[in-house]
Amino acid sequence: MARVRLTDVTKRYGDVTAVENMNLDLKDGEFVCLVGPSGCGKSTTLETMAGLTKPTSGNIQIGDRDVTTLPPKDRGISMVFQNIALFPHMDVYDNISFGLRLRDFAQEEMDERVDEAARVVRLEAMLDRMPSEMSGGQRQRVAIARAIVRDPDVFLMDEPLANLDAKLRVNMRTELQRLHKQLDTTIIYVTHNQAEAMTMSDRIAVLDNGKLQQIAPPLTCYNQPANRFVASFIGSPSMNFAATTVADGSLDADGYSIGFDTGTVDSVATRRSVDIGIRPEDIYLAENSAEAADPSQPVSAETDVLEPMGDEIFVYLKPIRETADDTADFAEREGLLMSVAPVTDIGEDDSVDIVFDRARIHLFDDRSGEALSHGIIAGAEIRTGGDSVGADWPRYPLIAFSRRSSSWTDRSGIKRRLSSHRFWLGLTRQGDGGASPLAGGHSLVSDL
Repeated sequence: MARVRLTDVTKRYGDVTAVENMNLDLKDGEFVCLVGPSGCGKSTTLETMAGLTKPTSGNIQIGDRDVTTLPPKDRGISMVFQNIALFPHMDVYDNISFGLRLRDFAQEEMDERVDEAARVVRLEAMLDRMPSEMSGGQRQRVAIARAIVRDPDVFLMDEPLANLDAKLRVNMRTELQRLHKQLDTTIIYVTHNQAEAMTMSDRIAVLDNGKLQQIAPPLTCYNQPANRFVASFIGSPSMNFAATTVADGSLDADGYSIGFDTGTVDSVATRRSVDIGIRPEDIYLAENSAEAADPSQPVSAETDVLEPMGDEIFVYLKPIRETADDTADFAEREGLLMSVAPVTDIGEDDSVDIVFDRARIHLFDDRSGEALSHGIIAGAEIRTGGDSVGADWPRYPLIAFSRRSSSWTDRSGIKRRLSSHRFWLGLTRQGDGGASPLAGGHSLVSDL
């Protein structure tokens, strides 16, 4: 294991800045995902750690050593690429042991390392197979075993699952989590797939345009995004956004208002305008407003397109106009999306009343995009277990819950609920009052 630290790392290609002033401090044994859209600089950042790309400026430290100028072979890292790159004429044993043979390892030690790596990735019975005789997932495990035998301080993985089909990617995500648990080694993983980042990481580093936007546990990035970009990128489907004007304790968005607690978000009360964001699962039909922690006043809308997903229904909404000349509002301009339970009796072109959960509304600066508030009522700040949540938390298995099947009232009197897009990642640490969210335990629940 090793700590990895990047200090003011910048990489330029002529006039193009791929990575700018990157500062990361990754702990021993931590699983960190670098996530962001294509071209955001995540692979370039990983390549500077590996020594494949020399930074224009800045320092890289692995463990106690400054490795900025060291070649890859001397950095104590192993890398797994998107392109599996197995030798087609070699069997599994020879592929796994290739790097050891180059380093003149004794046959006995080489056999021990290969056997152990094959056991970890469950390929013990396939050491004599050729790559052409294996599935995509099995070949990917060979590539991982080839990295394991080096006994590295740090694993660097550059979108290793990108070429696999959807079902196999899910299986391999589980394999990588098991691998990390067994090896207890620092893993830095590049992906544009936020589901991979949310499910596997201790922390997520979100990048955009070569700059670090936020590094935090997955649930912090989801519930307390540092800025509008993080809010829009983390979460599927994406958060709804709207431009609003601020007037007399309300946020006005073309045709309706949402009241807010000026004592809680007093910095907003003095502004003329802010951007608001709310996730689809935090919008309710008015008839179900009791499920919201603090519902807004009802707003009338009309359903447009419905997308049944099995465990929920995505409902696209459009405004109901008083006259043909009415100004286009939030729903039409930004595309308001709501999610409802699969048993909901709703159809296309239905007139509905909806409410927003004010405890889950996010406010962003309309110029910089920086987050101003998470929740617009007193005591409604969304929390994910405090600063201790992250690499120090023990790993627990996935726990499945049905959508919107449970709710509770927290210590501040705010009603909370469980909600899910696909499944819940439920992590609970025992507290003085037990493990229930009602008591002193810390509960993590992840919307994916």
